[in-house]
Amino acid sequence: MKPTKFKMFQTLACALSDNGVDTLFGLIGDANLFMVESYRQQIGTQFVPAVHEGSAVLMAHGFAQTTGKVGVATVTHGPAVTNCITALTDAARAKVGLVLMAGDTPASYPQHLQNTDQREAAALCGAGFEQLRTPATAAEDLARALYRARTESRPILFNMPAEFMWQDTDYRKTVHPVFDTPAYVPDGDALDQAIGMIASAKRPLILAGKGAIDAGVALTELADRLEAPLATTLKAKGLFHGHPYSIDLCGTLGTPAGYETIAKSDCVLAFGASLTEWTTDHGKLFNGKRIVQIDTNAAAIGQTVHPDAALIADAGLTARNIVFWLDEAEIPPSGFTRELDPETLRAHEPARDRARAPGTINYVEAIEWLNDTLPADRLLATDGGRFMTEVWCRVDVAKPRDFLDTTNFGSIGLGLQSAIGAAVAHPDRPVALFTGDGGFMMGGLGEFHSAVRLGLDLIVVVCNDAAYGAEHIQFLDKNMDTGISTFDWPSFAEVARSMGATGVDLRSPEDYDRVGKAIETRKGPLLIDMHLDPHDVPRMRV
Repeated sequence: MKPTKFKMFQTLACALSDNGVDTLFGLIGDANLFMVESYRQQIGTQFVPAVHEGSAVLMAHGFAQTTGKVGVATVTHGPAVTNCITALTDAARAKVGLVLMAGDTPASYPQHLQNTDQREAAALCGAGFEQLRTPATAAEDLARALYRARTESRPILFNMPAEFMWQDTDYRKTVHPVFDTPAYVPDGDALDQAIGMIASAKRPLILAGKGAIDAGVALTELADRLEAPLATTLKAKGLFHGHPYSIDLCGTLGTPAGYETIAKSDCVLAFGASLTEWTTDHGKLFNGKRIVQIDTNAAAIGQTVHPDAALIADAGLTARNIVFWLDEAEIPPSGFTRELDPETLRAHEPARDRARAPGTINYVEAIEWLNDTLPADRLLATDGGRFMTEVWCRVDVAKPRDFLDTTNFGSIGLGLQSAIGAAVAHPDRPVALFTGDGGFMMGGLGEFHSAVRLGLDLIVVVCNDAAYGAEHIQFLDKNMDTGISTFDWPSFAEVARSMGATGVDLRSPEDYDRVGKAIETRKGPLLIDMHLDPHDVPRMRV
């Protein structure tokens, strides 16, 4: 096929479209504005502008997490890239595949005001780096960056020298398909050892992590065959939603009955789960149990708790293989689930009624009401803050890709931007974001207007205790003045209304009807300013 003559910025725009990228998030500058404008002219593509460069990365982050596709963002050079460091680090630690198309200052002008070492910036974040080598290789280089983001499950910074943008290129469509062949269970001693442990277990338990979110049906079949309860890590929240013997989250986030169930188990089959300190309650919950760990990544085996047996294999295929060998050997079910009460397995402790400041509402009671009131087909996003663990425990999602969090780097102020990415990815479904007042002021306020401008179906719940909660607790514990941890914020509901959105206050149970009606009749973004007493918000479950 005869190549098409393009300027390089046109080549990059066409290469994105040819590689199936239909949504680009970004902020334009000297090094990317012509590429973005060319991309906008492509049929079937959309460009979503952000207020801040880090927000563009977080939007791509939310898009990628909730779709399973590679998210793509673009910024210009220098400070635009350094503004993305926190967002890139969070995405890298979340193992999210995205590409950041960043301009670079001319190599011929090392004294350029915005010059910085962008390769080192990527390395600092744990991101990969792909250099656009020449205008002639631009399409190939971009295809390579997209391929690496998918296969390496991390951000790739695609570095685009600004001086190349108006040079002529011969464009040829270049796409690198991903060869996604599942890893089969090996034969031999490792498999025999694992099957033996499972067959002899009296109280087995199935635990699924992010690496098993596409294997829900097979894991459920194995659990039913074993009569074993099911649990997930936070990253796989919702995988077993609706199953009578799902205890939901494992570890410090678990229910009292769920925690007791895990404690009683004698064998844990962990599929695609890294067994972190929170999942294992710092190791206490898994002491004295046999652990069989299944993961496609050998490096994930034994990172924290070392297993008794391990298989480097696909979760779904392995689960069905185990069922086959249990049937072949005529191993009877364990009967563990017959000891359990489905009515209490997922019941968290009820809200405690305690004295609170006037004009504030009981936090736990309010989020349980919101769980029942928010649209059933919602996606759930959370920012960082002490409010978050109760939301994770008490607000449901139907499947793992409906859940989005940006707490992989311990930062606050990242949630609203990623929620925008999820809302753009799913325009036919509402996204509910829970954020703290500090996080909203830090990173959400500017981008809330982006949500208004885009007309997104976004419900933002500001858990507003007028304080930086984690710091407030530390001052209390040391019997010190909490003054510098508290803030007299503006009315978030009024701010939302000033931006063209709907804003409502939630201060008491008498407000439930009004807030419920606002949720039901919403058009565009809705902000719920939930007023809390900083002494009433439960501590994080760690």
